[in-house]
This record gives sequence, C-alpha cells and structure tokens, in this order.
Amino acid sequence: MKKLLNTLYVTSEGAWLHKDRQNVVVKIDGAERGRAPAHLLGQIVCFGEVGVTPSLMLFCATENISITFLGHYGKFLARVEGPQSGNILLRRAQHRETASESRALQVARAIVAAKSANQRALLRRSLRDHGNTMAETPRNAIDVTQRRLADTARFALTSPDLDHLRGLEGDAANGYFTVFNHLIRTSEFTFEGRNRRPPRDPVNAVLSLLYVLLAQDCRAAAETHGLDPQMGFLHRDRPGRMSLALDLMEEFRAPMADRLCLTLFNRRQLGKRDFRFEETGGVFLTDDARATVLKAWQDRKRTPLRHAYFDETAPLGMFAQMQAQLLARYLRGDIDGYPAYIWR
Repeated sequence: MKKLLNTLYVTSEGAWLHKDRQNVVVKIDGAERGRAPAHLLGQIVCFGEVGVTPSLMLFCATENISITFLGHYGKFLARVEGPQSGNILLRRAQHRETASESRALQVARAIVAAKSANQRALLRRSLRDHGNTMAETPRNAIDVTQRRLADTARFALTSPDLDHLRGLEGDAANGYFTVFNHLIRTSEFTFEGRNRRPPRDPVNAVLSLLYVLLAQDCRAAAETHGLDPQMGFLHRDRPGRMSLALDLMEEFRAPMADRLCLTLFNRRQLGKRDFRFEETGGVFLTDDARATVLKAWQDRKRTPLRHAYFDETAPLGMFAQMQAQLLARYLRGDIDGYPAYIWR
C-alpha cells in the first residue's frame, strides 16, 4: 500500500516519457530531466501535452501503475490502466447496495455526517488559532456556521431519504463556503463562493486542482480494494462519473484539499504573480505555481495522523486507502456499518 503514496507529476509542456529497464524516464527536447524507479510508483499524472511511449504504457499496465492525463488546467481527460482484478462477489454486493436506496442511504448518511463534521473541524481550528485576531463580524459568522455544521452532521444520520440528505449536504456546503473567505488571512485574495469550469478567482483555481488530485487518489483507492469507482452511494449515477470516488473524497475535502489551499495562501506561498487572468474571466495557475501546489500536496499526504478506527498512525495520503478497505469490509458483511473518517 505504501507505494501508492508515490505519484510522478509531469507538468512540463512537450515532455516525453519512456521506459529504461525498470525506470520511468522524463525527457524534454531530447535531454533527460528525471527518472524514477517504477517499483516506487503507484501512478503517473500528466498535465497538458505530454507524450508517453507505447512500451512504457504496456509496462505500466503490467505493473499496475496507472497513467492519468489532465488538461493544462487540471481537467480530467483520460486514464490508462491494466486489467482490473476486482472481486466479482464484492462488486455484486456493491451493486446490490447502491441499487437499493434504503441500503445506499446507510453509507451515504455516514459520508455526509463525516463531511460536515470535518468542515466544522476546519472552522473550529481557525477560530482556535486566529479567532483573537479576527473582527467580531467574521468571527461570529464562522461560529454560527460551525454550529450549523454540527447540526447537519447530526441530522444527516437520521435523514429519511437520499434526496433529503443531498439537500442537507448542499445547504451545509453553501454555508461553509460563505464563510470560507474569512479564513483567508491575506488582503491580496478574496473568495466569493465556489465556482469552476473555469474557476474565476485564484482560490477556486487552487481548490479545483486539489479536488481533481484528491478524486484521482480516491479512485485508485477504490480500485485497489476491488470496488467499482463508478457505483456510488451518495452521488447519482451518470455516464463517465466516478461516483464512488466522489463519495470517498467528500470525507477528505476539508482535511486535505481545503486545509492545504488555505495554508498556501495564508503562508503567502502563492501570490498574484502565480495566476493568469484571462479576458474570458477564467483564472489559472502558472506552471511554476502548479508545481508549488503539487509539491505541497505530496507533503500534505505525508502528514502522519492517527486513524481512530484502525487505532494506528499513518500518512494522511493513505487514509483514502483505509476507508476503501473499510467500505469493502462492510459490503462483505465483515463489519455492521461503514465508519466514515472523522478528522480529529
């Protein structure tokens, strides 16, 4: 499992990847710029126009190393992977559970409750660490919202159906992002709400990229444990949508992506110069800024935390794998319920 922490990100335009014995080699304009031992890699993520030789694709498929292609700004384009060896009995159980709304509701409740609790934890950390430097109005707004999120987490556990649960989750997310701007402690940036396709401000540009990376990690976690990443419990089925991966990532948006986004801005690791503002209204990271975000993402995934259910300390980047394992155990009937991840 540990090798899944290692991701090779290729962001240079015109880069060319090929295989040299048991190594993945990156060349730009014919000159070697880096290499990585294949046995240390779990996936390769390519941004923009990056070429990959057929021999490397075949090698990666054989070695269970996925290759993901993203657009210049992080839009998912394609994924190359070898044959999946998911347990057919497990996938049948997953299909039965997701096809029945009453049974899918049990897992979906846990996911929404955990997401709301984790969003609340992020707000409470901000009040604890910086509340004494905030003006009264934003401090009160954050406090009211964190209390509402506590109510949402509680109400989610008794939600009567999926539509009601999705409504709760949507209202909670709107309230959370309404006060998100108060968590940014630099006057250089503002956040007026979540937007995407394209993102229209620097904060949304960073959030969008981090959510793409998180979704890919959750998809890999689901597949590793034999689950179908497209059969979700909370997210509706839609052609091309990896609904289960989106389900899993809800638990990690606040502790992994949102927390890191705030850190990058509040520590001034990103400035106005790191973004390109287009006439159409879209805002995108520069190549250097994207490299900064990717390095910070890898560092965040290495952060050691204790997982309450397993009662052991592991890198945060492994937690999606642990949650996918718990979901598989629930579907097999090994445990009575799905214990969603609560950030502590």
